[in-house]
Amino acid sequence: MHTPLKLVIITKAQKSTLSASTDTKTPSSKEVSVQPTFLERISNNFNTIKSSIFKEKNSSLESKFREIRSRSSSGNFNYKTDTWNQAIAEAEKLVQNERKESIYIDPIKLVGKDLLDLTKNIKRLLGSGHPLLDTVSEYYFSSEGKHIRPLIVLLMSQATSIAPKQCNAAHTEYFQIIDKPLSSSTSSFDVPNNKVTASTLYYPSFSSTGTIILPTQRRLAEIIEMIHTASLFHDDVIDGSETRRNNPSANISFGNKMAILAGDFLLAKASVALARLRNPEVTELLATVIANLVEGEFMQLKNVSSKGTSNTMTTFEYYMEKTYMKTASLIAKSCRAASVLGGSTQEVTEIAYTYGRNIGLAFQLIDDMLDFVVSSKELGKPAGADLKLGLATAPVLYAWEEYPELGPLIKRKFSQEGDEKKARELVYQSKGIEQTKLLAASHCQTAINAILKLPESDARNALIQLSQTVLTRKK
Repeated sequence: MHTPLKLVIITKAQKSTLSASTDTKTPSSKEVSVQPTFLERISNNFNTIKSSIFKEKNSSLESKFREIRSRSSSGNFNYKTDTWNQAIAEAEKLVQNERKESIYIDPIKLVGKDLLDLTKNIKRLLGSGHPLLDTVSEYYFSSEGKHIRPLIVLLMSQATSIAPKQCNAAHTEYFQIIDKPLSSSTSSFDVPNNKVTASTLYYPSFSSTGTIILPTQRRLAEIIEMIHTASLFHDDVIDGSETRRNNPSANISFGNKMAILAGDFLLAKASVALARLRNPEVTELLATVIANLVEGEFMQLKNVSSKGTSNTMTTFEYYMEKTYMKTASLIAKSCRAASVLGGSTQEVTEIAYTYGRNIGLAFQLIDDMLDFVVSSKELGKPAGADLKLGLATAPVLYAWEEYPELGPLIKRKFSQEGDEKKARELVYQSKGIEQTKLLAASHCQTAINAILKLPESDARNALIQLSQTVLTRKK
């Protein structure tokens, strides 16, 4: 006899506790049962409203800093949301104008040039003196990616800039050191002497509501995208992928050796830029992320837990641990790093981490679901690739609970003729896809519940909106 759907969702959500320093409260079965209704209501609101107007204010840096510090030190900071219903009510409000009409916040406009200049700034960091290496390492930056990770970092930087601080940001001239070597034996990055460029690189950017993105946080967003892109180079070689973002993959265009070396080069350049942030805690966080990426890839190659892993870890727990390592760790620890660079208190950094961790898990759960429901053209990479690679993702593992005959197929990694077809058919017959989306929704709601503890701002509400985007995306 199989466990009821609601209990399965709650059990899996509870069992997805990973290598994290923060424990999040798992919703009750009653709360999970109403999640789709909440998300549908938000989705309906988003489809009927227009983009807000992005306003700029011309104020001096010092006056802006005084304003932010004043707001940060005030008592207007809600560390608790008394009930989940209260959290939902605040999330559903999003942003309202004087007429109490909901206003959609365009997150791209909110972070402005800090995101728009991302690719240009990354290419500036990648110069090597070897034309072919430059071409290969910049290959994936030539096509437009989702840039979801740097976007989250920049929004988190804004959202936490008005939260309580344990230390204030340094004077603006300090930020020019992010392009200066720590050692005389290392050469400096090529930094143009153009004043506009220098201003863009080394001065904080302010939103119309007074939130800040520091130059170090801007550089962090670039570093995160470099680390993520390096993992794509390596993953495409390991998986034998032929396409990426609807273009030939790097390993197809340049060969496996060049693709691997380009990924290594990106990690090396990201590490140099990371060291020049001169923040040991942030360096440790992102070094751990790189280690997690490798651990997660090893876990994926093995696919299911064996004698070499903890005897108490179920197959689903193993899958969620791997998902954290490969995807959620980068988002979670980059959110924490952004708040650390902004001088946030420990409580604020925990909030940032919890949001990033749960959004990262939800993002990968939806990615695994899309492998069964969208075409290769929509996805931007081969659809149905997971089964071909012998991977049992959430839709398959949930289907396994309804159809025990999937077990032998999973253990032999769908290696026999007809295994892939049979597994796909059983996933479609089961509630695996639905349960995967509900689990993703549960993690998104946990992320929302965390971020609502920050002071209200456009950036905070944009992060709430992103949770809905994660659930409804098609690629």
